[in-house]
Amino acid sequence: MPTNAFIAAGSNLGNRLEHIRSAQRLVAETPEVKFLAGSAIHETMPQGGPPQGLFLNSVWKIETSLDPQALLKLLQSIEKKLGRVRAVSNGPRIIDLDLLDYDGQVVNEEGLTLPHPRLHERVFVLRPLSEVAPEWIHPVLKKRARELWVICHSRESGNPGFMQPQL
Repeated sequence: MPTNAFIAAGSNLGNRLEHIRSAQRLVAETPEVKFLAGSAIHETMPQGGPPQGLFLNSVWKIETSLDPQALLKLLQSIEKKLGRVRAVSNGPRIIDLDLLDYDGQVVNEEGLTLPHPRLHERVFVLRPLSEVAPEWIHPVLKKRARELWVICHSRESGNPGFMQPQL
């Protein structure tokens, strides 16, 4: 039975827009996946890690027949195909695909935590998630995406972590 899931995409190396578009195309071309919606692409400041360039970020809503582990493996294979190398934690990356939510499930397994453990702390995820699914409810915190975005954004006021949408 198909299940809804949310994926965050980010890039801050090379042709950032092309990397995000290529990743979206590869996700959408997967037979077990139906692409439902995507947010605008936003340019954001890097959060944590070594000094690095600006990111482009987006969130996608999909429907899939893959289980959470298989979906995660698909995302990791797409990252690898597009040239992602995991050298430095929170370092610059060609593409970063994070599984944010899978049908509201709470999962704590080796290599997979759902919902994404830092989703509620990341303006660069919450703003685009709020565009795609403002009524989505965090399965642990029991707050809507738009509420979490307002809370997180107000915490970071004065921090220019968010810039204008690119497309």
